[in-house]
Amino acid sequence: MTLTPPPAATPLFAAVDIGGTKIAGALVDGHGRLRHRHQLPTPAREPGATVLAVVHEVLDRLAATADWAAVTAVGIGSAGPVDLAAGTVSPVNIPGWLDFPLVTEVAAHPAVAARRLPVRLAGDGVAMAAAEHWQGAARDAANALCLVVSTGVGAGLVLDGTVRPGPSGNAGHLGHISVDLDGEPCPCGSRGCLEGLASGTAIARRALAEGWRPAGEDRSARAVAVDAEAGDPVALASFDRAAQALAAGIAATAALVDLDRVVVGGGVATAGDVLFAPLARHLDRYATLSYIRGLDVRRAELGTDAGLIGAAALCR
Repeated sequence: MTLTPPPAATPLFAAVDIGGTKIAGALVDGHGRLRHRHQLPTPAREPGATVLAVVHEVLDRLAATADWAAVTAVGIGSAGPVDLAAGTVSPVNIPGWLDFPLVTEVAAHPAVAARRLPVRLAGDGVAMAAAEHWQGAARDAANALCLVVSTGVGAGLVLDGTVRPGPSGNAGHLGHISVDLDGEPCPCGSRGCLEGLASGTAIARRALAEGWRPAGEDRSARAVAVDAEAGDPVALASFDRAAQALAAGIAATAALVDLDRVVVGGGVATAGDVLFAPLARHLDRYATLSYIRGLDVRRAELGTDAGLIGAAALCR
């Protein structure tokens, strides 16, 4: 009798999404579907070793599942800047990780090292672009800018139908272009960066400085959005200023690389029309050249899982 071996398990990718607020992980199949999702808070102000320990804890939880045996690679989307050649990250919002050897450290995780799994790295904006181009709002666009507006502002570019991270991995890093020449200093070393005006952190900071006071304990951009929806003028003005900065950055990028589409995601984008209505209005002012007028701006489709799906897309 000839015994037929059972079919091989469907290949899976281990995906890790690292930001200033959360570190998430999941196993992702070839259709972008998530299994065994785990998430822990980022100890962003702690030493680098403490942040790494959280990454390892997420990997520990994934490796403890029966599906780990089907994993063929590990993908990481991280807040940046990143350095693909060196495998390092220097997130502006995780100061303990300056030139941190993230690829080497993840490759040394026991469950990863035991199977010699390859480790792929990208900035969080590039990972989001890869996700939305694979399974989301940019999937049929040849030239797209995909933005993550959250604790910070990240972005990635799709050009000629392909995600383009650039030689260092930071192409499209829109959060750190200057949109206010005399603006406030940025932790990156520059001034007037888009991130300092349009991130969720910036929205809440501006609202509080202008006199907004939350009804409860939540002082985040999410609470500002709730009050903006209710008509609070200070909350509305804070989102309007963020939308203006985003419009300036988007229009400049479109003028430079000639875009078909802009996709906006991240936690701040969940504010809906509170953000998108003033964004459309300001784009009418800034995107005035004939070839960028009337940009196709869409809301991201993959929500908070975009970073994980994009990290998996790196491994495909």
